[in-house]
Formats: sequence, C-alpha cells, structure tokens
Amino acid sequence: MTRILQTTIAGSLPKPAWLCPPKQLWAPWLLEGEALAEGKRDAVRLVLRDQEHAGLDIVTDGEQTRRHFVTTFIEGLDGVDFEHRRTVRIRNRYDADVPVVVGPVARRAGVFVEDARFLRSATERRVKFTLPGPMTMVDTLYDDHYGSREKLAWAFAEILNEEALAIAATGVDVIQFDEPAFNVYFDEVRDWGIAALERAAAGLPCTTAVHICYGYGIKANIEWKKTLGSEWRQYEETFPRLAASKIDQVSLECANSRVPIDLIGLLGDKDVLVGAIDVASEKIETPEEVAATIRAALAFVKPERLYPCTNCGMVPLPREVARGKLAALGAGAALVRHELD
Repeated sequence: MTRILQTTIAGSLPKPAWLCPPKQLWAPWLLEGEALAEGKRDAVRLVLRDQEHAGLDIVTDGEQTRRHFVTTFIEGLDGVDFEHRRTVRIRNRYDADVPVVVGPVARRAGVFVEDARFLRSATERRVKFTLPGPMTMVDTLYDDHYGSREKLAWAFAEILNEEALAIAATGVDVIQFDEPAFNVYFDEVRDWGIAALERAAAGLPCTTAVHICYGYGIKANIEWKKTLGSEWRQYEETFPRLAASKIDQVSLECANSRVPIDLIGLLGDKDVLVGAIDVASEKIETPEEVAATIRAALAFVKPERLYPCTNCGMVPLPREVARGKLAALGAGAALVRHELD
C-alpha cells in the first residue's frame, strides 16, 4: 500500500563548491571535460543521499547537471545564439543577459535524457525529472525570429514533448514542467499557456506535474513579493484552468507566504504539491512548522492527493541549510502521517 503524504522537492538543490561557486544562479562550472562529467554524477549521488537520508519519497537529481533550469535546456537546441546575448526583463522583475532566437528552434538530440537515465539508475526510490515549461522558456530569452511569444511557445512545446517522451522511456516516475511565468502573464496563460503546456506533456506514460511559484529566494523576487499586498491571489487566475487541464499534479508555494490556503480548493481533484519549506530564507523550519502547513492544506485536499514539497528550488541556499530543510520536510510530514494513521 502506498503511504500518504509522499514528500518531494520542487527540483533544484545547492551544488558542491568544488563543482561551481555557491549561492549563484548561472554559476560557472569549475571543472572541465571528463572531470566535469564525473563531478556532475558525484553531485547527483550526494543530493540523492541527502534526500534519502531525510526520508523523502520522490527524489530528484537536484538539477546538479545544469547551470540554470531554463537556459541549460536551450543550449541543447538549434536556432539559438548564445554568443550575442540581449538584455531582457525576466518575469517583469529583473534584467538578465539571455540568448537570442535567430532561426527555427529544433532539438538535434536528447538534451537531458542521459542525465535522467543516470538518475534512474542511482536510486531505488521514485524519481522526478524537471523541465522548463514552454511559456517560461519564451520568457527567458530574446526572440529575433518568430515575432510572436505564442508561436515560439508552440515550437518549444513540440521540442519539450520529444524530450519528455525520451526521458519517460528511461523509467522516471514523474516529469514536472516549471512554469513560474504562469504567475505573471495571466492573459497568455488563458489564451495559449495551458494548451502549450498540455502539448509538452502529451502522451507521457508517467505522472505529469507543473510547478508554479513566486521564484527563487533571490533579491529581485523577495523585493517583488513586497509589492503584492496582504494577500497573494495570483493562483486564483490559473488554478481553475489547471483544474480543467490534463496535467496530473500542481506544485505551489505555501510556506511563509501570503497565499490564501483555501485557493488550493480551486484545483479540483488534482494532486497538490504543497510548498511547506520557504526557500527565500536561510532559517530552517522545525518539523512542527512544516506539519502546520500540511495540516492547513488538508482542509482543502485529501491526504492521498497531498504531497509535502518545497516552495521552489533551493539552489541559491547554502548546502547545510538545504539539508536542514530537507530533514524538516521529511520529519514534518511524518508527524502528520502519524496523526492520520
């Protein structure tokens, strides 16, 4: 019998300091060639051990093989120029130098397929693999070819589907698409975002998930949250549409946030990955604090459909803090599981 309140994380975990500089997005690799390939595999082994030791049920590779959750995937595609970058506003919050779409985008080979195969071979637990969603990919580069965010998103959705089908064939249990852009561009979510996401996930034999949050715990995102008022109701725009979608699971931010917990009720019969760990703070939660978030969510989702999770990725945090938060997540879920049993 599958136990209730299965724990997992949104995706990323901090990398070892011997692999790249800590607490940075887009941090450069400190190794080269075969040493880098071996270092990435070793880092995956380490984060798997940390998750297993914390008692997590569905583990990830912590995105140890990627510099960034979006642009590393784009590096594997044709039609994108990484040499002549342009500055764009990411999610209407901060500026970044990003690659430029200069021609038709295409997947020339598997991008993360071998990484997924290694992840599957390195643990006996259920595994989740993360990919960027189509809208968030569009929002993380400069388009100098398609002239339409929607057209580019559909092109990315086709590519993502090819990649996701190949990753699913390695035996992973869950494929999650990260769509933080869904919390910003509500008209686009309505007009084509959900449809493009469904196209990316079409035909997958494994569980499908979408992760929507308020971003990594970086200064730009923390400052943006201060402008959102006493209640964060962005999910109110997207959850009813996701409830009607073909995606199986929705991952959202709850811990130490101003998201009204009752918005979970808008997700209908979807599995809900409830963020019970705040990734914007280096304070390590107590198991009881994690348990309190889970208990609050249980008023709106059945235990068998609730998966305690992190708010977002933890790559900008110190490794020892991330380990502490993993332990708190596992222990907090165990507390509530014992109460329900």
